[in-house]
Amino acid sequence: MSVNVVRSAPEHVATSDIGALDVHAHAMPLPLLQRLADRGLAELDEVPTGIVRLDPRVSGVGPRAPLPLARSMYDVDVRLSEMDEVGVHRHAVSLPPFLFASTAEDQELATRVVAEGNEDLATYVADAPERLLGLGSVALGWPGAADEARRALDDLGLAGIAIGSRGGGRDLDDPVNDDLWALLSERRTFVFLHPSGVPDPQRQKDFWLPQLVGYPMETALAVARLVFGRVLDRFPLTLCLAHGGGCLPSLRGRLDMGWERKDVARTTAVPPSEFTDRLYYDTAVFSPVLLRRLVEDVGVGHVLLGTDHPFELGDRTPIETVRALGLDETDERSILGGNAAELLALPVPS
Repeated sequence: MSVNVVRSAPEHVATSDIGALDVHAHAMPLPLLQRLADRGLAELDEVPTGIVRLDPRVSGVGPRAPLPLARSMYDVDVRLSEMDEVGVHRHAVSLPPFLFASTAEDQELATRVVAEGNEDLATYVADAPERLLGLGSVALGWPGAADEARRALDDLGLAGIAIGSRGGGRDLDDPVNDDLWALLSERRTFVFLHPSGVPDPQRQKDFWLPQLVGYPMETALAVARLVFGRVLDRFPLTLCLAHGGGCLPSLRGRLDMGWERKDVARTTAVPPSEFTDRLYYDTAVFSPVLLRRLVEDVGVGHVLLGTDHPFELGDRTPIETVRALGLDETDERSILGGNAAELLALPVPS
């Protein structure tokens, strides 16, 4: 694919916004899907109509569930065109949680899916290195996750790591993950946490509730375990949360109250909010009121542009979303790209 195509910014987006960097964007490279299909773990017959079906051991969802597969998930030129249409200059691309193999009970399967996914993601973003960055995956909950993170960063040249909210039947605070947290915190690697499951899925089987309700709940639960399990106390991760942190911002007061009044919850020397204040949050909350409150709660310096592109439950007007906050130009540019660029060790847009 050509990477030297020059595209102008869309008319409705000022050229000063060309530094916008979206940290929440997904890809499903066709070579990866074909490898899975060759092993009977994927059905690709419906790819032309925008559907892929994955084995539940890979996807974590029901058998033969139709998963959306937009063309830009595997076609870089289409992605670049879509980015130009909304005025976003760069995507930090990660595999969606359907490809994390988070619920797999087979370590070999989980680690192989993740390793192949990292290799194909690296190839995908290499087609447009000035526009795309890759966030590699790891097989959480299994020994060796730190080794795969190191390979993704050092050998494959990926810019950061995307993690799910659980893996291998274990939560994020399980000691099996400590080597991974040690590596990522030591290197100050940008880590993007995307929910990879939902609490009590049986109650959420209707109305698309896993994505609408379950994902925000799962993020709050995962981070609460990181806090009370003392992971964030022992390992100062550079951690960004998808979907504006889900339910977590609304639970800050309750977590602090529990820490203050329940001995079993006082696992750290400082209240939970001191840890959640150190985290980063994307803008994918889909409400100007909620986004404004998020910025007020955690500060401009801890909010990063995120859209969930190209899923249908994504922000289709990200520049306008941030502009609607009415911030001054410096703060606006920080959220649009400056914060993310600094965390990813990229040149900060001037």
